[in-house]
Amino acid sequence: MTGKSTDRIYLDNNATTRPFDEVIETVARVLRDAFGNPGSRHADGRVARRVLEDARESIAQRLGADPDEVVFTSGGTEASNMAILGLTAGQPRAIALTRGEHPATMEACRFRQSHGWELIYLEVDSEGRLIADQYDALPWDRLGLVTVILAHNETGVIQDVAPLAERCARHGVPLHLDAVQAVGKIPVDFGRLGATTLAFGAHKFHGPRGIGGLLLRKGVRLAPLLFGGHQEQGRRPGTEPVALAAGMAEALRICTDDLPGRMERLRRLRDALEHGLEQSCGPTHVNGSREHRLPNTSNISFVGLEGEPLLIALDLAGISCSLGSTCASGAAEPAPSLVAMGCPPEVYRSAVRFSVSTLNTEADIERAVPRIAEVVRELRRRSAAVLG
Repeated sequence: MTGKSTDRIYLDNNATTRPFDEVIETVARVLRDAFGNPGSRHADGRVARRVLEDARESIAQRLGADPDEVVFTSGGTEASNMAILGLTAGQPRAIALTRGEHPATMEACRFRQSHGWELIYLEVDSEGRLIADQYDALPWDRLGLVTVILAHNETGVIQDVAPLAERCARHGVPLHLDAVQAVGKIPVDFGRLGATTLAFGAHKFHGPRGIGGLLLRKGVRLAPLLFGGHQEQGRRPGTEPVALAAGMAEALRICTDDLPGRMERLRRLRDALEHGLEQSCGPTHVNGSREHRLPNTSNISFVGLEGEPLLIALDLAGISCSLGSTCASGAAEPAPSLVAMGCPPEVYRSAVRFSVSTLNTEADIERAVPRIAEVVRELRRRSAAVLG
């Protein structure tokens, strides 16, 4: 088996991405030139305020929102917590969600469950897509919130939320979308999606860590999670991280300029990886919808192997990948998204997530395929020898 390698190939871009050089330069420049507190009423404060509001306007324009609908947060986790807990601050009712939600959503909902809220799980089909026929049977008179992950972090499956959004609007039930994996990778238009709130995080699209945002529909008020100053129109207190906001806006600008071209390039890299692995170390099984998924994400099962030893061996071989959500790493339980899809144990236990970015090259894939295949073949040989 290939030994420990310093020639690493990074295929874990759904966990985090390397910031663009332009983003690093933007953050450094703003830290130097616009260091003032944007809430200060002097020239240095006004410089920082202008940078902050320029970033807000740029992000809003690229996500189909109004600048007043953009609330800066520390990332996607805070944004989803802010939405879910803020929208469910009243008397206990019911929350509808899928079993494969990101931990940031799931744990916030479980917190509400511990305070009397009922959790109702939406079913998905074998491809991980929501089954629309179930919507009319939901207890709309008891629902206080519907929350759905727009593009799944583990499988890349993209949901068609339009039928659900229409029913939420009809029944007056707020809809929260976790779009952390979607923003910067596929077109996201807040106005057209019809959601009440939408969460995103910069480090998923080559921006800086520690900054994200919540899109909050005009006229909707959230019960606060934090208490302090008047920042973000009183919705999220704390001195705004101006440099990080500017870096996030720059990253989103780069990602959404020629987005169709970027998506096509990502698809080519992803498909080359999948095809190469099937040819060199099959049988492999791609989990989730082939058609309706992020262009960069591939969740592959290597049936007969266990995911954890495979992940360790790939790391030693210089391949950075994942078993799924980094926020759930360390858990020995199967990925809820794969279980919800009805995957058998031999499939979900052997699943590994590869996620490429536009910083990957065709050469990366050409080097990765034989390296991954060698690891898989060696582990299968060892497994066969043990069995006998």
